[in-house]
Amino acid sequence: MKKLLAILLVGLLVLTGCSTKKDEPETLSGNLTIYGLEGGYGKAGWEAVVEEFEKLYDIEVELVLEKNIGEILRPKVQADEAPDLVYLAVGSTDGFTDTMVAEEAILNIEDLLDMTVPGEDVKVKDKVLPGFLDSNRVRPYEDGELYLTPHFYSPLGMFYNKGLFEAKDWKIPATWDEMFALGDIAKEEGIALFTYPTTGYFDGFFASLLNAVVGTDHYNKLMNYDLDAWKDAKTKKAFEIVGKLAEYTHENTVAQANSEGFQKNQQLVMENKALFVPNGTWLPGEMAEAKAPSADGFAWGLAPVPAIKEGGDRYSSTFTEEVYIPAGAKNVDNAKAFLAFLYSDIAADKFYNVSDSPAVQPIVGSDKLIPKGDDNEIYYNIYANGAKSNTVGFVAKSVVPGYKIEDILYETVNAVVNGDKTVDAWYDEVIEAIGKYN
Repeated sequence: MKKLLAILLVGLLVLTGCSTKKDEPETLSGNLTIYGLEGGYGKAGWEAVVEEFEKLYDIEVELVLEKNIGEILRPKVQADEAPDLVYLAVGSTDGFTDTMVAEEAILNIEDLLDMTVPGEDVKVKDKVLPGFLDSNRVRPYEDGELYLTPHFYSPLGMFYNKGLFEAKDWKIPATWDEMFALGDIAKEEGIALFTYPTTGYFDGFFASLLNAVVGTDHYNKLMNYDLDAWKDAKTKKAFEIVGKLAEYTHENTVAQANSEGFQKNQQLVMENKALFVPNGTWLPGEMAEAKAPSADGFAWGLAPVPAIKEGGDRYSSTFTEEVYIPAGAKNVDNAKAFLAFLYSDIAADKFYNVSDSPAVQPIVGSDKLIPKGDDNEIYYNIYANGAKSNTVGFVAKSVVPGYKIEDILYETVNAVVNGDKTVDAWYDEVIEAIGKYN
């Protein structure tokens, strides 16, 4: 009788779809190829995560991480030999991922959100921190669906010398009026208010500035190439603020704003020659590795971009790196399982504790990995201390020959700072370029 009841129970579970084996790791097997960038986080974290993934699944993973991964991937994709997963951020210098997005050569992974994180009892959509799955970086098309997954988030803001501010009893500016007032005070002591490594860092800085000036709804229209939104006087206000900031920018900035001299601009803050430099959380480690000299009492601090008026919102852009499944991938189910596993507590622990420098996953509970008193606690608490997060990047559009909006919007800043171009001319060029995308 007991045997008969057991058989009937199993049959009922199958009929109702309540199999206890659903989503079990052993349902997948085979191979998985992952090609990615060997960047500042190194290889060790990825290798440790792959090892843990292979313990769950009967899947053999080939992991290829190289500093020039874009150059390696391009001929493979052209030869129809795409890997199953690519780890390379939107906006990377070689433009490979941007090209893949523009050519719609990546797969829709909206169904990933309802997958269960392997080894856990939570869906991906509930594990990832709010907002990270909503940006143009991961939902680049007008269909609004997910094509890339966000990883290793870093707050971007204005780095400064905490030691100097404490010694001078200076407060971090909450508004742009306070920012320029501080610039006048610092100028009397021979210190510039601002510098920047290269104009490429204006993507995060200008995104925060736009959010502060026009608000998030208007900002989203801007990132969707809405011409009327770009022509709005509120939008031009952000350009005018950069124009005024140019007057407070260190005189050597433009000459050093290149791949050879950018660290010299960053060092200006370390030596109390400039107060603020826009950057990400990798900056302290980068400059420590370079053994850059600094003033007595120097210590890094991170501030959001000021509000447009008293009581207004201050913003800190959030930079993420992305992983995606290219069109032509041969092991799509295995790739999705790995994407889900990347959001597990196990993977988060390996990325933070095993990587060459701590990589923080945008998941619930990731803050618990950061030791109390650690510099990363200071940086990642920028949002807990009142700053609002904003994403960076335009929606994907077909290439317009002769017009690359990022170059026109950001690279032109050098010309504005050194006086070769007016703010009005810069703004008009951006409006013309946006018009070409409509």
